[in-house]
Amino acid sequence: GQNGCFGVSVYLLFDPRAGVMSFGEYRVIYLGGMGRSGSTLAERLLGELPHVCVAGELVHLWQRCVTDNERCGCGKPFGDCEFWSAVGESAFGGWSNVDVRRVAELRASVDRNRFIPQLARRSLPARLGCDLAEYMNYYRRLYGAISQVSGCSTVVDSSKHPSLAFCLSRGDLPDLRVIHVVRDSRAVAYSWTTRVQRPEAPGGSYMTTYSPIRASSEWIMQNASLGLLARSQTPVLRVRYEDLVSEVKPTLRRICEYAGLSVEESELGFVGGGESEQWAELRQAHTAAGNPMRFATGKITISKDDRWQTAMPGGQRRTVTALTLPLLSLYGYAGVLGGPSRFAPRPATPASTASGGTP
Repeated sequence: GQNGCFGVSVYLLFDPRAGVMSFGEYRVIYLGGMGRSGSTLAERLLGELPHVCVAGELVHLWQRCVTDNERCGCGKPFGDCEFWSAVGESAFGGWSNVDVRRVAELRASVDRNRFIPQLARRSLPARLGCDLAEYMNYYRRLYGAISQVSGCSTVVDSSKHPSLAFCLSRGDLPDLRVIHVVRDSRAVAYSWTTRVQRPEAPGGSYMTTYSPIRASSEWIMQNASLGLLARSQTPVLRVRYEDLVSEVKPTLRRICEYAGLSVEESELGFVGGGESEQWAELRQAHTAAGNPMRFATGKITISKDDRWQTAMPGGQRRTVTALTLPLLSLYGYAGVLGGPSRFAPRPATPASTASGGTP
């Protein structure tokens, strides 16, 4: 492990017969960015590609699934899902062997945005390095088991949090590719003011809401952090929500080229439609936590959600625009201050260099 310190007790808890669990080679695609930016749509589309397994927001798996037994994307409670039961057995000898409180402690000590400046440094403080090594052991086992059980060489984690992306970049994964999903800040801020029910949770609970100012600050911090990651040795591809919903197949091809996925044109047949409306045929997916869209199956319509342009009060639009203007401009959102977004076309840049110039 990093800095020569690895949680020996963690190994003993998982497998008393061996120091290291062996999984085949696998690739992790990490979807990062601000919530309500289209990452769930991107995840579901990627899940229709061959040899790709989408797993949901795994950062929430430990509490919401292992402890709270919320529903998998297949509709069953986590504890009753055959897929996740097999993953737990393969990774840890069963979910009962996972110390969820310890995972939470480790997350609090390394996987927070306030630790990003330290995680971005070449060398880590000793304590942070030890905790990070132990924390990443859980994720390496989890990803490896998902790949093994699903039979897929690529695992998609849509956790979004930039701090986890930084942790994974130092986590000795066989192959990590980060996709930075970004959306117009005004659309994101408007979405965070609306109430969205969480169908997987009991008691009619709702997703968190933010004020426009809070949403703006989160949008800046999370997107700028992923821009910082792009300046490291970790491959990062920026994908705009507006590109994804207007040009589904070209955007998917661009993602596949970046991620090293070989996809034939016939394997994109689950996407159809024309310029006015596109659609995708989605199968059931075993996703742990995430946007309610993860439960959608069958034929879904893909179109840009631009309700904010008419429903968002003018004062809020102007405030969000003013606060986020530098990054809005950098990402190609050209519009008058506080007015409707005039979406600038994505520059024709190779996938391998598409993240250049990020903050």
